[in-house]
Formats: sequence, structure tokens, C-alpha cells
Amino acid sequence: MEDVPAREFLQTAVFVLIFVAMATWEYVAPRRPKAPGILRRWLTNLGLALACSVLLKIALPFALFGAASAAEAADFGLFRVIGLSSPVAFVLTLVLLDLAIWAQHVAMHKFPVLWRLHRLHHADIDVDSSTGVRFHPFEALLSMLWKMAVVVLLGASPWAVAVYEAMLLALALFNHANVAWPGVIETRLRMVLVTPDMHRIHHSIYRDETDSNYGNTLSIWDRIFGTYVESPRDGQASATLGLSNFRDPVDLGFWRLLFRPFRSD
Repeated sequence: MEDVPAREFLQTAVFVLIFVAMATWEYVAPRRPKAPGILRRWLTNLGLALACSVLLKIALPFALFGAASAAEAADFGLFRVIGLSSPVAFVLTLVLLDLAIWAQHVAMHKFPVLWRLHRLHHADIDVDSSTGVRFHPFEALLSMLWKMAVVVLLGASPWAVAVYEAMLLALALFNHANVAWPGVIETRLRMVLVTPDMHRIHHSIYRDETDSNYGNTLSIWDRIFGTYVESPRDGQASATLGLSNFRDPVDLGFWRLLFRPFRSD
């Protein structure tokens, strides 16, 4: 029987450790000048992350790991039907779930009703590790339902799903981080993984740049589907981030952001 409290404690500990590591790196070696009002931004972003966690805990208490466990108990899923070996199924789970998240991200931009939720993430006027957990709770709920469906259809193992969730969180914190490092590392790592400089372009105020670089983990999907942009037109250090209609600090508070999707604008 799964030890849920232990797993949740481990997930929380991993999140805290990675977040502290990224925040420290941002403080010591920032890629861009720090924007004013960082404390308010962090309180808002972490408050939204907490709201997402509470909603998911109430609505989907067993979430992704539970879905994988149920599929395993029922001997259900594509991987089991075709008889894939455990190591191959493990790798394919990580790759195909990453593709599913890429596709979901594209949908969030292309369908107006989904964009109303997702634009909360893009409304952040600066981008750092806290932006990686800044989502509307209803977007988090839809995302979890989508991932659960993919996990069940694939017949992904609970262990592979647990590794994927840890990887998803770690990379979300990493690729939103405002960190500087040697250009040669950036160039080589970006051949495989989504880097902060690559993903920051996705948060540009220009819509054509916002509609690019959708990846979270692997950079290959944007290259394959033609949504990859190498660099922002205004440069990494001076690019304006956020959305043009979310510049007023009043509109960037926790409660205004939470209820903004349901307004008529």
C-alpha cells in the first residue's frame, strides 16, 4: 500500500530544496537586472501555487500516481498491450508525457477559453523561479486531468510517473530561473533540454515570441514542430516580459489574478 504522507513530504522537500537552490543562484548570478517589487511577486506566485495545491488535493486526491496505480492494478494501457519491457516503457513514459505537456501548452495558447486561464502565468512582469509555479488553479486542474488520461492510456508505471512529476517540477523551476552561466553551456544544453534563456523568450511581450518555445523539458518538440525561436529580438537582458494589458500593479495582485479569467475583458 502506498505511503501517501511520506511521498507528499518527499515531493514538498524536493520542491523546497530546488526552489531555494534556484533562488540562491538568481541572487548570486542573475541573468537580468532584478525588477522592483520582488517580494510582492513572490508572495503572489507562491500564493497561487498553494491555491493550485489545495484545489488538486480536494478535487483529485490521488492524482497522477493514483491513476498510474489504478491502471497497473487493472493491467490496462498501451505499454502492457504491446508487451514493452519495463526499461523501454519507463523511458517512453518520460518522453511521451513531455510531448503531452508540450501539446497542452500549445492548446493553452491557441484556444481563447484556455488562454484566459493560462495568461495569468504570462502576466508576470518579470520571470524567475517563482514564475514556474504561477498558474491558475483551474489550469492546474485541467492539466492534471490531461496528464491522468495520458498516463492511463499509456499504462505508465507509478514509479515512472513519480520520476516524471519530480522532473516536471524541477525543470519548471529551472527553466524559469533568472540565472546566468557560460554561453557554451547554454548552447550545448539547449540541444537537449529547455534552458532559461530559451524559455524566457516564451514570456516576451511580443505575441509571436510568446507563441514559441513551448517546451518544458526537451527542446526537440519546438524544433520538430517549427515553434523554436533562437533569441529574442530585443536581447535577453533588455527584453520586455509579460503581457501588454497586465502592467498595472493593481491588476497583478493575487485576488485580481484569481478572478480575472471570469471577467468580461
